[in-house]
Amino acid sequence: MPDYFELKKNGTTWQTECIAGISSFLATAYIIVVNPGILSQAGMPFSGVLSATVLVCFFSSLMMGLYARNPILVAPGMGLNAFFTYSAVLGMNVPWEVALGAVFWSGIVFLLLSAFNIRTYIIRAIPRPLRYAIAAGIGLFITLIGLTNAKFIVPDPATMTAMGPLTPTLLTFVAGLLVTSLLVTRQVKGGILLGIIFTTLAAYPLGRWWGFEPNVGPLLTYQGLFAAPDFSLVFKLDLLNSIQLSVWPVIFAFVFTDLFDSLSTLVGLAEAANLTDENGEPRNVKRALMTDAVATTLAGLVGSSPGTAYVESAVGIEAGGRTGLTAVVAAVLFLPFLFLAPLLSVIPPIATAPALVLVGAFMIRPVTRINWLQLDDAIPAFLAMVLIPFTHSITQGIIWGFLSFTALKLAAGKKSELSPALLIIDLFCLLALFLE
Repeated sequence: MPDYFELKKNGTTWQTECIAGISSFLATAYIIVVNPGILSQAGMPFSGVLSATVLVCFFSSLMMGLYARNPILVAPGMGLNAFFTYSAVLGMNVPWEVALGAVFWSGIVFLLLSAFNIRTYIIRAIPRPLRYAIAAGIGLFITLIGLTNAKFIVPDPATMTAMGPLTPTLLTFVAGLLVTSLLVTRQVKGGILLGIIFTTLAAYPLGRWWGFEPNVGPLLTYQGLFAAPDFSLVFKLDLLNSIQLSVWPVIFAFVFTDLFDSLSTLVGLAEAANLTDENGEPRNVKRALMTDAVATTLAGLVGSSPGTAYVESAVGIEAGGRTGLTAVVAAVLFLPFLFLAPLLSVIPPIATAPALVLVGAFMIRPVTRINWLQLDDAIPAFLAMVLIPFTHSITQGIIWGFLSFTALKLAAGKKSELSPALLIIDLFCLLALFLE
């Protein structure tokens, strides 16, 4: 084991790697609850999505550790699960079985892009301001979902949206948000997970004192601690109908978002921890991207939204994790949760809502890297960022961000900033507009 993971070469020990793996797991474990909470709104069974989530986390993180030998965890991506539920299934009326098929095909496309190194050309074609803006826009979208789930934001006929009434449920959400924010600010390991537990316990009396409310209802149907894993979603994807032209925009959005989410995470973590090769690229980047692609393909097969590298892996890296052993330890820690679906299903939407809000806060950081004084960069970035939450569609943010960037650069006489690859992406964006 020490030789395989090159522990001495990386200046670490197996004890340090184990501690780092536990730390990364605690920082990432909230996805076990949050992902089923989001995908179940698409009509999928909570317990089935929970099992699928654990399977993706386990096998993908294990592959990242053993194959790519990086201390990075892989799990269903925040933003990708929101797109799956709110844009594809609820927004475009795509059946969830077809959406799972789209996840699978996007994984196959991602595999081909990684295997033939086409990703290099794509990366060079994507303007950096749009990369930053799309990440921030997805963060705002996730925050909007959290605030809506908590009934902090409600529909209003006069102003479109408004703040909801100060009910006991809303006050519980506010308390949960404050406690979770405090834990994260104080850098408590597993702070988001602890915040979910706190909010769940705080919400428990609501059903007893004020009667049934939809977003605390699961607390009234507690059915024990353990149960056999629910594999009802395995192989439930619709492969044939998911390659229809009308579903191509969904596949495109999955590929685009997953590819750049993975690359930005890998680059950021590699730079922060000096996990780079002799060329200055993230260590074993091709293998890491292949792992991400396999994770997405696997997710479609077992019943989840696409998998991606998790930036929360930085917690384990800060704890000293430098090799794939960190990811292997974390992967093993996910497995027991296959049997805890009854316990985890009692967690109400208002308990995961604070986590969604804070994930948005983490994802909006890249906007500081946009030059807001250069308007032919700033305006497309702004459109991409705000259209994602305003239209409830990651696809629309991507499409209008790219098209407006190209149009403004042409108008400003800056053709040199438009590569042939970018123009090809623009054609796909136009095609997606007519197909959606």
